[in-house]
Amino acid sequence: MRFARSALAAAALAAVSVGTTTALAGPASAAPNTTPQKVCGSAYKTVNSAPIGSLGTVYLTYNSSNGNNCVATIRNNPGTAVTMSAWIYIPDTEQGDEDYGQYTSYAGPTYVYGKGHCVDWGGHIRNVYVQVSGSNCGALKEQRVTFTR
Repeated sequence: MRFARSALAAAALAAVSVGTTTALAGPASAAPNTTPQKVCGSAYKTVNSAPIGSLGTVYLTYNSSNGNNCVATIRNNPGTAVTMSAWIYIPDTEQGDEDYGQYTSYAGPTYVYGKGHCVDWGGHIRNVYVQVSGSNCGALKEQRVTFTR
């Protein structure tokens, strides 16, 4: 959880310092130009996802052959580069990965070995952030948080 909080804090601070205050809506005619499998790899199957407001979706994928999870954040309306992130963290092992920057279509991929572990993951587009904690680990109920900065 420390990684997730620090990743979100860093992303939020960077977004504020860059002055990311652009409008939330993009052109209605644009469509995503990629998929989680194109970002993470064809062996990765989508196991969870969370909308990032109306801006896009962050996807959690899993590769059963190597036990790795991958996260990708994909915009609904690709276009001019905006601040985006994708991150993943395994609390049990304290392993994580993150991608943060200015992107036109997607952020990621971020990879971590997650077989048999709960996963915390999330991402952001512009000023809308999503964090999912305790995900994909059986009986534990995941917690989702979406917020705007």
